[in-house]
Amino acid sequence: MINIAIADDHPIVLDGLKNLLDKQEGFYVQDVFSNGETLLDSLKGNRPDVLLLDINLPDMSGLDLAPKIKTRYTDMKVIILSVHNEFAVINSMLIKGADGYIQKNVVSTEIVDGIRTVMAGKRFLCSQTKQIVTKKENEGLQVVPKITRREREILQCVAEGLTTVQIGDKLFISPHTVESHRKNLMEKFDVKNLSSVIKLATEYGLLH
Repeated sequence: MINIAIADDHPIVLDGLKNLLDKQEGFYVQDVFSNGETLLDSLKGNRPDVLLLDINLPDMSGLDLAPKIKTRYTDMKVIILSVHNEFAVINSMLIKGADGYIQKNVVSTEIVDGIRTVMAGKRFLCSQTKQIVTKKENEGLQVVPKITRREREILQCVAEGLTTVQIGDKLFISPHTVESHRKNLMEKFDVKNLSSVIKLATEYGLLH
């Protein structure tokens, strides 16, 4: 019996996946979670064989959660189940130890195949993900940039409409330091303005 847990903040997704997987021979969905905190608490005493993990949970990003889980529970298989089709996101998750990556709009048989494949010790990419990886390995962002706590604070201030001087006053740093952080963020995300950084950081689940 393959014991499965699912972490996703959409009840309809949780219900649909549970109904699908419980009908498969040899599959049992032992737990479903709507946020990262309850997932981590549960894993301390009740670990599944496979975890289906959404990247955009309400309290933490799968980009941070997946490597934490893989480090603590090395035998557990983690399959990312996500709407994200950006190569940088996919590549980041694979680098961080994910055993599989599946787009949420795939046919149900790919999810079943993915679980069986990772349990056999192999990496699984759904057909759409394979195409993305093949086409985009040599262009654009290769991984999701890692932002510091200070950079996250500055992005939040920019999103609130504060100027460089106002941000400096609020965070007790000089305007020059604020501008340095802004420049570094644009370089990290390979974009020309901070609004694009905010958009990407939000999409990637780096800002909540």
